[in-house]
Amino acid sequence: MLGLSTQPTALIELTLTHGYEIQVRTKSLSFRLLATEGLVLAAFFALVAVVLEQSFKESAEQALKERLQVQIYSLLSTAELKNSGDLTLPPNLPEPRFVNPGSGLYAFIQHPNKNLVWRSPSSIGLDVPAPPEKLGAGNTYFLADNPRRYFLHYDILWKNLSGVEKEYIFTVAEDSEFVSQQVERFRKTLWFWLVIIGIVLIFLQFALLRWCLKPLRIIVNDLNAIEKGEKTLLDGEYTTELQGLAGNLNAFITHERAHLERYRNTLADLAHSLKTPLAILRGCTESFSDNKETVQEQIAVMNKIVEYQLQRAAAKGDHKSLKGIDLSAFLHTISSSLNKVYIDKTINIGISVPGQCQIYFEEGDLYEIVGNLMDNACKWCRHKVKVSVTQNPRKDRRNYALLIQIDDDGPGIPDGKLNEILKRGVRADENTHGHGIGMTVVYDLIGMLGGKLEGNKSSELGGMSWRVYLP
Repeated sequence: MLGLSTQPTALIELTLTHGYEIQVRTKSLSFRLLATEGLVLAAFFALVAVVLEQSFKESAEQALKERLQVQIYSLLSTAELKNSGDLTLPPNLPEPRFVNPGSGLYAFIQHPNKNLVWRSPSSIGLDVPAPPEKLGAGNTYFLADNPRRYFLHYDILWKNLSGVEKEYIFTVAEDSEFVSQQVERFRKTLWFWLVIIGIVLIFLQFALLRWCLKPLRIIVNDLNAIEKGEKTLLDGEYTTELQGLAGNLNAFITHERAHLERYRNTLADLAHSLKTPLAILRGCTESFSDNKETVQEQIAVMNKIVEYQLQRAAAKGDHKSLKGIDLSAFLHTISSSLNKVYIDKTINIGISVPGQCQIYFEEGDLYEIVGNLMDNACKWCRHKVKVSVTQNPRKDRRNYALLIQIDDDGPGIPDGKLNEILKRGVRADENTHGHGIGMTVVYDLIGMLGGKLEGNKSSELGGMSWRVYLP
């Protein structure tokens, strides 16, 4: 059992490999175009060869007919019709081949009733050709008796000076070997040059195909580069026909990357949003029975956060109807939660909201914005945080529906890092616990909602001051 040969397996692998290679090649656009053009060229050249060969053969036969006609005229010039009615020809004829047996050129003179009058010495041993019926005086008839010989019959009505009149049929024949040799030489030469021209044309077609399909190879290479991470988009100079394709592919790539980035950011935002409820729950573990209501409240908050972030991840521009939010109660709820998180700091959170401040807003978005800003204020403050709300503010020649200002008495943010902390993953203090996501979430949300975020030093508490303008 251990000595079984692996040759069949290798044969199967070889067969599969070659079969796969052949299948891949047959699926190639270049291979299909080249094979199709090769077949078209082969069919075209074969048709051209047949037509040219037939044309050359007809031309050679026509030339032979004219040459045989000349031979008949030479015989007529030497023949003499006697007064006795006999037709005589001299022994020395103008064409020497009529005298030599087997020379390939033969002559016969007959009466219309097929009685032989004269034959050339070269035709000894040959059958006398039968002239066509009712040829008629002055007419000729050319006959190709391939593959043996060609015949030309000429009917003449001869009258001498004495008034003796006779009708004869002059027949001149020549072996077909001469015409066949000419046609064969022409055929070889023709096919030789057609093959040479075909090979040259195939190479030219191959070069033209590579040149014409080069834009496709470029776009394929660019797509491979995008797949390997060497490029971000199709940014090459493509032909007019491929620019639309490249644009659509770029749009698709951008959309998919944005979709993936949105999911990544949403997962990061979800993790960040759950930090505060988890911190509250962690503080309640020591005396669960005394904080049962708080635990249930934070579990409900976490459930809302998860639902909100999943809706954001799958969002494609759909908008739900907004419900009214009592901003004062909303801010006090967040304040109560943060006091439990930062219970060791004994933070005094002051909230200033106009009476009956009812707003229509997505609760999840508002929780992300206000919750993150108040959480950062509590984290960095010493003892005081102030939240104030102003309705219908005006900023940069634009009217807004709401201004939420959050101040703290902490150290603030250096001017050089104010723009940096709005980037995902960047923190003002790398030694402080956090992921650098909260401010990015706030900034992105306010931008998507058409609002404005401003941050600078608080003139009232001396720490950081954030102002959120919402439409």
